[in-house]
Amino acid sequence: MPYEPNDHLLRHFEENGADLAQQVEAQLQLIAPNSPNIPLYRDMILTVLRMAQDDRNRWNAKITLQAIRELDHAFRVLEQFKGRRKVTVFGSARTPAESPLYALAREVGAALARSDLMVITGGGGGIMAAAHEGAGLEHSLGFNITLPFEQHANPTIDGTENLLSFHFFFTRKLFFVKEADALVLCPGGFGTLDEALEVLTLIQTGKSPLVPVVLLDAPGGGFWQGALDFIRNQLEANRYILPTDLKLIRLVYSAEEAVDEINQFYANFHSTRWLKREFVVRMNHPLSDRALAHLQKEFASLRLSGDFQQLAYSGEDHDEPSFSHLTRLVFNFNGRDQGRLRELVDYINLPENWAQAQGKAQQRVAPEPA
Repeated sequence: MPYEPNDHLLRHFEENGADLAQQVEAQLQLIAPNSPNIPLYRDMILTVLRMAQDDRNRWNAKITLQAIRELDHAFRVLEQFKGRRKVTVFGSARTPAESPLYALAREVGAALARSDLMVITGGGGGIMAAAHEGAGLEHSLGFNITLPFEQHANPTIDGTENLLSFHFFFTRKLFFVKEADALVLCPGGFGTLDEALEVLTLIQTGKSPLVPVVLLDAPGGGFWQGALDFIRNQLEANRYILPTDLKLIRLVYSAEEAVDEINQFYANFHSTRWLKREFVVRMNHPLSDRALAHLQKEFASLRLSGDFQQLAYSGEDHDEPSFSHLTRLVFNFNGRDQGRLRELVDYINLPENWAQAQGKAQQRVAPEPA
C-alpha cells in the first residue's frame, strides 16, 4: 500500500521541545538530495531517535541494530541480481544424495537454470545442495543462517558472493519470500512445513504478492498429497479457509511440470501493485475485447465496485519506469479472495485471450492520479 508519513513522530519530538525534523531533513538532503525516498528515510531516523530518547533496554537496541545491518547488507548484495526472476526451493537438509528426491531436486535446479531462473535455497545440504548442484553457481543464491554449532554451506555456493549469512531467522525468511517470483516445496520436516504454511498465509492474506507455489514430490509419493487431503478434509470442510484458497497451490511430480507451471504463470502476467485504492495487474500483452468482456462477468466477485479497466502506462509508476511498456488491468480489488485472483491470472495467461498487435492502439490511456 502507499506510504503515509508518520506525523505522530514529528508531533512527539515537537511536544518534547526537540525540533529534529528540519535537522534530519537537512542531513538527508546532503546525502541523497534527489531521492524520492527522503520521507521514508526521515521516518526511519526519527524512529531510531525516539528509541534513543526512551533508552529502555540495551537488548532492544542491539536487535534493532543487527536487523538493520542485515537488511542493508542483503539489499546491497542482491542489487547485482536485480531484474532476474528467482525461485525459492525448500526441502529437507537431511535428504541423502542417493534418494530419488535428491535427484528430483537436482533436476529442478537444472530445469530452472535452463529457463534463466535463479535458484534460492537456505544454502545447506540435502534438497538445498541438490537444487544448487543442478542450477550451478551462476543461477544459485544461498541464504544461510549463522548457528552456534558448525554449519557449512553446500559446495556450489560456499565461499562465494552468492551466499548470504543471516543472524536472525526472521530477516532470512523475509528475503526467502521477498526475492521469490515462485516457490517450489519438496518434502521435508518442521522447517519445510513452517515455510509452506507461512508462504501460503502471506499470500492468502495479501501480505505477499501472488506467486506460483508448487508442491513437488517424487512419482508415487504421498507426502504433499497427504497434506492436501488434511487441508481439504479439515480446513476447507470446517470453513477455516475459502475453497478457492487451494487454487494457490499446485501439486506436480516432475521437474518439467514444476518449471512449466512457473513459466506459464508468467506467460502474460508480469506483476501487481496497489496504486492508492486500486489494484493493478501488469501484463505483457493486452487482452482482447472479447476476453475483457468475459472477464467483467466471470470475475465480478473480485471487485468491490466499478469495472475492470485495461489501461496503458501514464506515469503512475514513477519509481518503476522500466515497466512503462506493460498494459495495466486495474480494478477495485476486494483484497480477500487470492485464490480467485489466481484463477484470473490463469485466465489472462491464455494466449487465446490476448489481443492482436494492433489491439494496443485501441487501449485507453489512464488519467494521471490525483
